Amino acid sequence: MKLKQLLNSKQSDHVVCFGEQDQLSLISYSGLEEFPDYLELDGQFLRVLYISGYPYVAHSGWLDSLINFNHDVDISFQIEDIDATSALPRLQRKITELESTKRTMIKAGRIVGPDITDPLESATQLRDKIQRGQEKLFQLAIYICLIAESENDLNKLTKLLETALAARMFFVKTARYQQLDGLQSVLPRAEDRLKQKRNLDSSSAALSFPFMSSELVQENGILYGVNKSNSSLVMLDRFGLNNANSITFAQSGSGKSYASKVEILRQLMLGTDVIVIDPEREYANLASSVGGTHIELSIGSSQKINPFGLNSKDKTTTSASLAEQVQGLTEIISLMVDGLNAREMAVVDKAILAAYKKVSLKREVTLEDFYEQLIKAQEHRLAERLEKFVNGSLASVFNHPTNIDLDNRLVVFDIKDLPDNLRQMMMLIISNFVWGKVKHQPKKRLLVIDEGWLLLEHEQSARFIAGLFRRARKYWLGVAVISQQASDFLANEYGRAIASQSSLRILMRQDSTTINNVSQEFKLSEFEQSFLLTCDRGDALIIADLNHVALSVVASASEHPLITTDPNEVFAK
Repeated sequence: MKLKQLLNSKQSDHVVCFGEQDQLSLISYSGLEEFPDYLELDGQFLRVLYISGYPYVAHSGWLDSLINFNHDVDISFQIEDIDATSALPRLQRKITELESTKRTMIKAGRIVGPDITDPLESATQLRDKIQRGQEKLFQLAIYICLIAESENDLNKLTKLLETALAARMFFVKTARYQQLDGLQSVLPRAEDRLKQKRNLDSSSAALSFPFMSSELVQENGILYGVNKSNSSLVMLDRFGLNNANSITFAQSGSGKSYASKVEILRQLMLGTDVIVIDPEREYANLASSVGGTHIELSIGSSQKINPFGLNSKDKTTTSASLAEQVQGLTEIISLMVDGLNAREMAVVDKAILAAYKKVSLKREVTLEDFYEQLIKAQEHRLAERLEKFVNGSLASVFNHPTNIDLDNRLVVFDIKDLPDNLRQMMMLIISNFVWGKVKHQPKKRLLVIDEGWLLLEHEQSARFIAGLFRRARKYWLGVAVISQQASDFLANEYGRAIASQSSLRILMRQDSTTINNVSQEFKLSEFEQSFLLTCDRGDALIIADLNHVALSVVASASEHPLITTDPNEVFAK
């Protein structure tokens, strides 16, 4: 059957029409032709299909292959409530028929297969739940309108859709000789002319609800990557979330530092200052490429950070800021001397205050000033534990005034050349130093701490970083911790606190030893767990507040050479 309907004819460009009919013709299509299994509308080819068969068991995301079908397609869900008083008699009749069939087969000595037992069990359970008020019945119809530029493309698209849905045990049929009715059913009129309905209970109907999009686009955000579900762009503004903190968990070699450097470049473009603590010298090339400051901290380095470096010459320093500085220094001293008991903490508190009071506004307080106050208070055992940092082999590292600043858009603290037993201590000192600067001059900043699991090895540093995560938002600071030790991180009390205070969670490839802890902490679905176990390098699952999106981190051709650490690329230059 062919039906050709011309609804609009060409008008000359100089004619202006104001009549009602002419206004309608301006917005209507020029022609429609109906064929048995498709429509031709304004030069485009449309085909309406409906889902005729459903899988026996509904599960979360069972319609993902349809919702995320990455082609030009319109989908219509027609959901209608069924009155229980009319549904129960029909359901009971169906149960009676199935039981009768089952008894007949048993009497005849035939094997009763799942085609009888499964529907019978399902119908019986549904009847009981409806009678108890636990479930309701709905009728669901799903119609799909495919759009293509040619009949050949339309046939290919139809085959792709059928294959994608068949993998999930959905069966699709073309509405033959009913394409116009199908088109009317797809349009947003809540009008079902095809009447291809399927009975579902409320739990299954809820799982079919399509409004759980994996789109994540924020107007003021930066590009994080390409959505794995539908190839759309994932754009996110971490400073527009509840807080700007983030945690990244990934196996070694899965691309976590690469993803971090991609974000750093794009944050710099938007005017965000970025500070990086780099234990493995992965950010040096990036710093030199964008004119950033690269600070190498080692035993023989001329660049110094003074743990006591409160800006004592600043007359705006308040008693509150001094008290907070004392608490941070107490954690650092405790780390240096392998822990403090309650009495020693009180002694350290008094000695720090005395050192600041003695120096006053003359110069910057140093570790040696604190050491002298311990000697003066006759705390010789505690002073002995600090001796190597003041007069011993490590005096050049911690007992000098600060001679660096953060007056650059990108500052990278490189601690690769420090001995392993000093890296954690220096990471804490740098974090405390940055925190002091942030409080003194709040502005949009991002502090990136790579290999953050090091900070959880001792309670002092773990407690300080957890506190930093809680307070950062008030000073327009985002703290980003990157770690490959997901299980150890989440097994730690302070590690879980850090994760809970992060509005942005970036999860990359995990292994079977870590996936259970990660899944439990972040409430991941089975699909998300499977994705993290099998995803490629550079793929990630982003959790931004309540949004979950799987993406592929993509750098431009000009960004990639600045951030890659692949030996095949680095050493080939």
